[in-house]
Amino acid sequence: MRAAFAIIHAVIGHLLAPVVPRAAAALALPRRLPRRAGGVALTFDDGPHPAGTPAVLEILAAAGAKATFFLIGEQVRRRPSLAAEILAAGHLIALHGHRHRLQLRLRSAEVARDLALGAAAIEDATGVSPLLHRPPYGIYSSGGLRAARSAGLAPLLWSRWGKDWRRFTTPARIAARATRDLRAGDVILLHDADFYSARDSHVRTAKALALIVRELQCREIGTVLPV
Repeated sequence: MRAAFAIIHAVIGHLLAPVVPRAAAALALPRRLPRRAGGVALTFDDGPHPAGTPAVLEILAAAGAKATFFLIGEQVRRRPSLAAEILAAGHLIALHGHRHRLQLRLRSAEVARDLALGAAAIEDATGVSPLLHRPPYGIYSSGGLRAARSAGLAPLLWSRWGKDWRRFTTPARIAARATRDLRAGDVILLHDADFYSARDSHVRTAKALALIVRELQCREIGTVLPV
């Protein structure tokens, strides 16, 4: 009975980690950067996307802002030049996995293979090895977390999000949610692709990003890279 309770407790902890600071802390999963970072981290999941990623890159360039892109290996294989373009623009490339699958549905060996395939795709396209990892849906399995750390990947979740994957949302709502109570060290989660979310959600994200960077400029908050 005690063993079963421990298993249930562990699973719940992994599920809550993306949104509950105490659960993330118990698993040593960072949601924020150190305060000394002096700014906030803009992060984008699920790309590269043929329309969404260029739109985001253009807005970031115009604002002089830097971001971290958690890329999907299978999408990098389809458009390696776009992954290389992200790097060339001075942004940080990180790993989101090779396929966008919930780790809780996979065996540990399957997660380890997914991580290896995703990292290889990024290395082939850009010549760099990712140092950071964020799992699909922000949810680690116990085995998946071990596999990521064994592969030398440092997990990074988020402390602010725009919930931009939703079908019925607006750029204004995304931006307001992402910047609410924002402070130095926050990690903002957005998505530059609609492969795994509502169709054309990346269009709303790009419009929201323009509002977000404008708000950051008004508050004199800079953007920083996690590593």
